[in-house]
Amino acid sequence: MTSDKSKAMLTGVFATLLTSTALAGEVNVICSAEQPWCDLMANAFEAENPDTKVLMVRKSTGETLAQIRAEAGNPKVDVWWGGTGDPHLIAAEEDLTQPSGVDTSELLGWAQNMHDISDGKTVGIYAGALGVAYNVDVLEDKGITPPACWKDLTDSSFAGEIQVANPNSSGTAYTELATFVQLFGEDEAYRLLAEIGKNVNSYTKSGSAPSKAAARGETGISIGFMHDMVKLASDGFPLKIVAPCEGTGYEVGAVSIIKGAKNPEEAKKWVEFALRADIQSRAPETGSFQVPSNSNAEVAEESPELSLIKLIDYDFATYGASETRKRLLARWDKEVKPASN
Repeated sequence: MTSDKSKAMLTGVFATLLTSTALAGEVNVICSAEQPWCDLMANAFEAENPDTKVLMVRKSTGETLAQIRAEAGNPKVDVWWGGTGDPHLIAAEEDLTQPSGVDTSELLGWAQNMHDISDGKTVGIYAGALGVAYNVDVLEDKGITPPACWKDLTDSSFAGEIQVANPNSSGTAYTELATFVQLFGEDEAYRLLAEIGKNVNSYTKSGSAPSKAAARGETGISIGFMHDMVKLASDGFPLKIVAPCEGTGYEVGAVSIIKGAKNPEEAKKWVEFALRADIQSRAPETGSFQVPSNSNAEVAEESPELSLIKLIDYDFATYGASETRKRLLARWDKEVKPASN
C-alpha cells in the first residue's frame, strides 16, 4: 500500500508539472524569409524566453495571405514575420491583422512609413531592391550578351534562359509586377511582361528559387531581390547582379500580428524582439543581406548599397491595396501566365 508520504510526494510532482505547463507559453509564427533566418529567429527568441515555445513554419507571402484569409475569425497563427510588405499591407487593409502596440518612433527611419500607412498593423523590418542576376559561365558558353535593362530581357537571345516567380504565390514577383506598372505604365508593363514571358522557362512558387537555379547553372538569368543574389555570389557561385538601367522597385519586409491572435503577449514580445538592433544585426549570420530597418542595426558589407541604385518612388499605399493586387494579378493571369503554369 502506498504510504501517506509517497502520496504527498506524488501530489507535489503532479502539482509542479501542472504549474510548469500552465506557465509555459507559445507563439505561432509564419516566416516568409529564408529558412536559415527563420531558424535563427526562432532559436534566439526561445533562448531569451525559455518559457515560450516558438512554433514556426515557412511559407511565401502569397500562401500566407491566403491562409490568414481562410482562418479569419479563428486564426491559428499569432505572428507573420518577413516577406514583402505589400501583402502585409493588404492584410492590414482587410482587417486581418492588428496594431502591435509597440512604440517604433525611436527605432525606425525610412521604415516608419509602413507603420504609418497601416495604422500600426504592420512594421518594416528590412529593405531589399529588385534586380536581375545572370550566370556568367552559362551566358559566356552560349555567347549571350548579358542584360543591362529590363527591356533587354525581351530579346530573343534570352529564349528559355529566364526564370522568375509567379506573383500569385510570390511577394518578390508581385513586387516585380508592381514595379513594371509604375515604371512603364500599365499597358506597356503587361506588353513587356508578356514579351519577357516568351523567354521564361519556369515560373516558380518561391521568389528566391530562380536565383538559386541561376547559381547552379540550371537557368541563365533570374529576376529577384538583390540580397538573395548577393548571398549566392558570396558563396562562390558565378553570379553577376544587375540593377536595371530604367530603375527598379524595392520591398520593405514586414512583421504583423494576426487579428485575434491566441497568444497576444507573446506576439508583441516577438515584434519587439524582431525590431531590436542587435537581433536585426544577426541576419548576415544566415546569409541574409537585406538592409535592416532599425537605424542602430549594423549593415553588412555585402548588403546592396541602396543609395547607389536607381530606385523608383514605390507607392506602397496603392500597390499594397487589396483591390489593386486582385486586379493586377487577374490581368497577369490573362495576359502573361502560360497555360501550363
